[in-house]
Amino acid sequence: MRTLKLTLAYDGTSYAGWQLQPERPTLQGALERAIRQVTGQGGDILAAGRTDAGVHALGQIVRWRTASPLPAEVLCRALNAVLPRDMAVLGVAEAAGSFHPIRDAVRKRYRYVICDGPVRDPFQLRYSWHCPHCRLDAEAMRRSASGLVGRHDFRSFQSSGAERRTTVRTIFDFPVERGRGGRENFVDFEVEANGFLYNMVRALIGTLVQVGNGRRPVDWPGEVLRAGDRRVAGPTAPPQGLFLLKVDYGEGAGQGGRASGSVAAGSG
Repeated sequence: MRTLKLTLAYDGTSYAGWQLQPERPTLQGALERAIRQVTGQGGDILAAGRTDAGVHALGQIVRWRTASPLPAEVLCRALNAVLPRDMAVLGVAEAAGSFHPIRDAVRKRYRYVICDGPVRDPFQLRYSWHCPHCRLDAEAMRRSASGLVGRHDFRSFQSSGAERRTTVRTIFDFPVERGRGGRENFVDFEVEANGFLYNMVRALIGTLVQVGNGRRPVDWPGEVLRAGDRRVAGPTAPPQGLFLLKVDYGEGAGQGGRASGSVAAGSG
């Protein structure tokens, strides 16, 4: 039995998230059907993260255990030939039998995109949150986000439904940028951490938007963090603006060295 590491990109709009669900289209289901078409065997697969309905990915990592003798590059081409057009395998690589895409991950990076122009962009409605009522203060949100960098208890930013052993996480980087690529009506948030709680990124964005629209001061997200209470934080931002950018692995994981599921960042 071989262990392979797949890097996937997908538009999550038409799916009820990653994990299999009865009578609902899921990303895992689509990949498993493609695997059966290509190999004639069931797919023993495990993803680095179970993205929610409507969330996208540019660098999802999936472990696939298979008895297929086909070379990795052949499997990559064959899967892309039968996958839905809103999914793509960016790469297939041999991995160590012990590779675990969740436990071995040392960092994940997400992007969230907001459009705050007065008129919606019909070509970005599936890939951004439209906030038309107020020009967001990107600099104020950047200062707020920088105060959340570091090792903290992020229970204030966790939705119920997926309890974890600990709610302590370390955020390494949390930039906020307006006008990337000349798009002045768009604000991009990127957050990189050693792990995320359920809906943590979307709760962080919903909280920062309360600062950006002037309803809360710059230091308010820090107060929310210290409160340890989800009810104190801002709303959960909608899913369509969220992208899993990459998953990084430490020394000895995957193929025996530092492996990354990183891909060139798209515009979202």
